[in-house]
Amino acid sequence: MASSRRCSKPSCTKPAVATLTYVYSDCTAVLGPLATYAEPHCYDLCQAHSERLTAPRGWEVVRLQPDPDALRPSSDDLEALADAVREAGRAKESTTSVPDAVPPGTLEVTRKGHLRVLRDAGA
Repeated sequence: MASSRRCSKPSCTKPAVATLTYVYSDCTAVLGPLATYAEPHCYDLCQAHSERLTAPRGWEVVRLQPDPDALRPSSDDLEALADAVREAGRAKESTTSVPDAVPPGTLEVTRKGHLRVLRDAGA
């Protein structure tokens, strides 16, 4: 899905690829991957403007680079998914394999759908 967000720099119409936030208390500008959604106190920047970004004197620029391997599903994620599917299959098997038996000493008088009326056999 293409991003419809544009660079926040005036007169720039290029698509945004990074998000800039400021931590005023630490005098730090943080430039990272494009945020999931637009925040009012963040600035979306295109590739060119994000590469040329500078901060005021005395400020530090922190550039966060996403790890491409971290974006892929890990083997732990895949194993957890497989275990969940197996467990769901076992639960389904155990509920369908239980016979619809009447407990000893009782008689089934009538049934409507999944509901049964049971009576004591001695009565």
